[in-house]
Amino acid sequence: MLDICLLGTGGMMPLPYRWLTSLMARYNGQSILIDCGEGTQIAMKEKGWSPKPIDVICFTHYHADHISGLPGMLLTMGNAERTQPLLLIGPKGLAKVVNSLRVIAPELPFTIEYLELSEAQQTVALGSLRIEAYRVNHNVLCYGYNIVVERTGKFDVSRAEKYNIPRNYWNRLQKGEIIETENGTYTPDMVLGEQRKGIKVTYCTDTRPTESIVQNALGADLFICEGMYGEPEKQQKAKEYKHMTFYEAAELARRADVKELWLTHYSPSLTRPEEYMRDVRKIFPNAVAAKDGRSIDLLFEED
Repeated sequence: MLDICLLGTGGMMPLPYRWLTSLMARYNGQSILIDCGEGTQIAMKEKGWSPKPIDVICFTHYHADHISGLPGMLLTMGNAERTQPLLLIGPKGLAKVVNSLRVIAPELPFTIEYLELSEAQQTVALGSLRIEAYRVNHNVLCYGYNIVVERTGKFDVSRAEKYNIPRNYWNRLQKGEIIETENGTYTPDMVLGEQRKGIKVTYCTDTRPTESIVQNALGADLFICEGMYGEPEKQQKAKEYKHMTFYEAAELARRADVKELWLTHYSPSLTRPEEYMRDVRKIFPNAVAAKDGRSIDLLFEED
């Protein structure tokens, strides 16, 4: 089960009822945070989740509404007696930006590791999760992210018996381990059937519509996408500042054939996003104007 919580849905500035952009995902003891705008810690408290076990923080880009909550987050992690290293992922310049912010958070009981993205598409393995970064089109270098949980095939007893694999190795092979013995090497593919459908969440914000978004979101179980403007008359403003309207996000969701769309990263002037959803759902019916704290538990499909 992959737990997803959209902690903050605001863009540009926090509002009394809307924190700035942040998403948290949890799976099998691992936690990922994407973006860390102002108010992220409060939103996390409201959800009842802790920042201490976060393994990775990914940044789409370095505008303040996506990273201004980081210094306080790091200090909170340190005060919670965290000692294991923290991996930060983001566009080129990550270390420089974070070290500048750490002027107000200099003392930490854990080390920070940096992975600066250099390719248009880049994949990072994280235990049983996979993070896929892809470049989008904003007025600064910006990336979207996929969080992917792969699912291996079913254990096939008949195949294990066919290869005369000792039973005490079955469980290890099922978990993906390669076992070398004096009688030969046993690999997971010897005992597993075809790979089954996993879980995929696609996240992008602060961008114009791009083909890379469609290709990376293909078949996603959940597509969380920027909807800066719901007002149709703000189409030109979206183009000028390289943001998206609700309707453009819905068209991306339709083309990518995703299961569900959550809109996020609203303009401060957009006080009632739901007012525009009737027309949005004409383009993509399973669309939601998300609010802070919206959550979902994504499960594997039954065989």
